[in-house]
Amino acid sequence: MTRWTAADVPNQHGRTVIVTGANSGLGAEATRVLAGAGARVIMACRDVDKARAAAAAIAGDTEVRRLDLADLASVRAFADGLDGELDVLINNAGVMAVPKDTTANGFERHIGINHLGPFALTGLLVNQVRDRVVTVSSGLHVLGRIRADLNWEHRRYQRWPAYAQSKLANLLFAYELQRRLTAAGRRTVSVATHPGVAATEGQRRDTSLQGKVLAGGAAQSPEMGALPVLYAATAPGVEGGACVGPDGFMQRNGHPTLVRSSRRSRDPVLAAELWERSERLTGVHYVIRPL
Repeated sequence: MTRWTAADVPNQHGRTVIVTGANSGLGAEATRVLAGAGARVIMACRDVDKARAAAAAIAGDTEVRRLDLADLASVRAFADGLDGELDVLINNAGVMAVPKDTTANGFERHIGINHLGPFALTGLLVNQVRDRVVTVSSGLHVLGRIRADLNWEHRRYQRWPAYAQSKLANLLFAYELQRRLTAAGRRTVSVATHPGVAATEGQRRDTSLQGKVLAGGAAQSPEMGALPVLYAATAPGVEGGACVGPDGFMQRNGHPTLVRSSRRSRDPVLAAELWERSERLTGVHYVIRPL
């Protein structure tokens, strides 16, 4: 693959893209590039004031809507407010290595915000998305394990393993979604991606030695970190079930390329089990129609 950059994003005129967590970091950069290429970008953010400030600095067609992935009522309200077809849903928003806390629905924050919220959002919108669902994971998924105790209620809480569990869940979800899209005869594809080590707000907040070691040291810019996301969302010929990441050493930095995730992330039995649990926990049951 050549050294693909933001300049290679195809013309996006006439396309509508949702970017969650679009007010900062990778989400803001992806929004800037997509709007600059002609897309109508719906910036789905918890803090609408920050999102509006970010939108004011972006040239192009942007629209701010409130979405709090920590609250399933907010997820449903956001989905209910969207009429018509969408082209791309980018599940970008998330938290990283935060202290133990729970969402409005009682979920541990990593699994609730990084996985269960996007799972519910995608399920509510899946029949409106024509082209792609892009789910942002992390290279740290390799440290993740899907436990019976998803919410860390019966074990000592560890924020990095909690984060890794949620990022593994992202990949299991993305691959299982593709299997279900295919089985339903829908042409929409599900693509996974990860940015490598990027200088996001979440990483800047974590100053622990463990955080620095696990994040892999020096971080690349949000502009570079967003490239795999943009490639997954826009590059022609990306197939469902693919994973896009950086082409550098250990996938930590570089230009986008197709990468292989861990064996655990590609376990269809584990994915189906997680899917069933996620439907039960969120109350969102997927009914995918052909397209």
